[in-house]
Amino acid sequence: MSRLGVCSWSLQAENPETLAERVDACGVKHVQLALDPIRTGAWGMGSTVRALEGVGATVVSGMWAPEGEDYSTLASIRETGGIVPDATWEANRRAAADAATIAAALGLRLVTFHAGFIPEGDSALDASPVPGRLRELAGIFAASGVRLALETGQEHAHDLAALLARLDGTGIGVNFDPANLVLYGMGNPIPALRLLKPHVLQVHVKDAVPTEVEGTWGVEVPVGEGVVDWNAFFALLDDHPVDCVIEREAGTSRVADVVTARAKVASLRRGIV
Repeated sequence: MSRLGVCSWSLQAENPETLAERVDACGVKHVQLALDPIRTGAWGMGSTVRALEGVGATVVSGMWAPEGEDYSTLASIRETGGIVPDATWEANRRAAADAATIAAALGLRLVTFHAGFIPEGDSALDASPVPGRLRELAGIFAASGVRLALETGQEHAHDLAALLARLDGTGIGVNFDPANLVLYGMGNPIPALRLLKPHVLQVHVKDAVPTEVEGTWGVEVPVGEGVVDWNAFFALLDDHPVDCVIEREAGTSRVADVVTARAKVASLRRGIV
């Protein structure tokens, strides 16, 4: 059975109590929780759990954001994203260990994050520190009983598949976000999902339209208004019961947009709760 949830960061809450109120207003009972507010001490773990429990919501997975990332432009995030830069690797390894400890304390079994732009081709992967760093992070999280899933979008599906083949045995999977592939110009989400499906541990429900200006992002839009073929998307997942978590990172009507997405998923995804 799949669970339907919302990403905590999508709701732009300044504290756990506001997050709980907005989750309740969305009409969902499951949350993917950003772990960094707890890791940095901005939010208390206990107060966060109590606030969500107060509206009948539970945390189903976590999200960790590597340090030093600059999303100002496509060029800046290519340079700073994920665990690729040497300058932030040691800080990110420590942050990942803290995130793993928090996830275990919350009873979570899955944490997702962007690894950064994955080198294209075997020779580039051979020369890259990314596979080794991911193996190290997988071990850190596995020691806490947690699996890692890589967010899609900053690479073509075949390049991610090639990386995962090298990481066989680590337990690393995929958090499949169809809109990210559109936003970054990395191909059609449906063939990508077909290729990566055996590795998918969770999906993000998000929509987008492609850019009209080369070298810039596409535009995120409410679910149903973009180019993602949701009928084909959920048909592919029909025999693959993973959690579906709504993510909205643009716009000023976050709760309303999550409600719209919730209705779309409910109409297409059988057995979701």
